[in-house]
Amino acid sequence: MRRIEASGRRVSLIFKDVHARFFQRAEGDVLFSCEDGAAVEALVLRAIASGEPEELPVRIVARVPEKLGEEPAAEFQLTLSLKRRD
Repeated sequence: MRRIEASGRRVSLIFKDVHARFFQRAEGDVLFSCEDGAAVEALVLRAIASGEPEELPVRIVARVPEKLGEEPAAEFQLTLSLKRRD
């Protein structure tokens, strides 16, 4: 959402699909991280330029640092679909 807001344009965002893999029980505070920021920024720019729906799968990792350290408790793949709203 920050990338869309920073563009200053009206862009619709939907989650087209979600895939999840759970490895361990998340017993504690969960930290969700995604390292696809540059790809998301490029997606926003493509959607603004084309005016057509543009899609990108992004990977999110869920960790419970105080219990599992850097070991993932779960991984998610969300497909973002963006389209410029005129």
